[in-house]
Amino acid sequence: MPKAVLFDAYGTLFDVHSVIQAAESLFPNQGQALSLLWRDKQIEYTRLVTMSRKPGQADDALYQPFWNLTRAGLRFAAARLGLALTDAAEQRLMDQYLQLSPYPENRAVLQALRDRGVPTGILSNGDPTMLNAVVQHAGFDKLLNHTLSIHSVRRFKTDPAAYALGPQALGLPAQDILFVSSNAWDALAATWYGYTTLWVNRAGAPPEQLEPAPSHIGSSLRDVLGLFRSP
Repeated sequence: MPKAVLFDAYGTLFDVHSVIQAAESLFPNQGQALSLLWRDKQIEYTRLVTMSRKPGQADDALYQPFWNLTRAGLRFAAARLGLALTDAAEQRLMDQYLQLSPYPENRAVLQALRDRGVPTGILSNGDPTMLNAVVQHAGFDKLLNHTLSIHSVRRFKTDPAAYALGPQALGLPAQDILFVSSNAWDALAATWYGYTTLWVNRAGAPPEQLEPAPSHIGSSLRDVLGLFRSP
């Protein structure tokens, strides 16, 4: 049985596509397309700045905070779709990332883990300011013991330096920590790092065709509770 649990934030605790309503009000019939492309480009940029450098440069030479990459992803997505993104529209959509909707079962799961005495936390690409804002907006600040941002190591997931933050903060080996993500690539990479993992496959997507696979697969955050002893 794991001794602690760490959650990915974006897509796992918080629905990144809850921006669709605001996007749709700004760009009718384009909200979903904008949200999907925005998210894909946001993640692509994290990989680009983490993996790229000139010979002799420091590993983090091209690092930019997640907020900056999120804004860049939004601008690209709007341009790709031919949408006129005004400064006001851009700011409105960016502000949505500070108040993303949590998935409906999450509060009860976090409370149950707290009742069982299980240490919990977030391990996320998000900047500390972004994470603190969305956690407080959801009212999760009293239910989480740790909020870990890759900003401290300036290397985005799936870099090992990002995943190393969990064992360092919790004082446990990775295999004793359950890492939970709805992003299949994140769950897979965390498995390779050494975590016990749960991929929350809300969309019923096919599994990644690489091994070793995540330790567990579920369909909602409620599946976390089955891996911890009841009080």
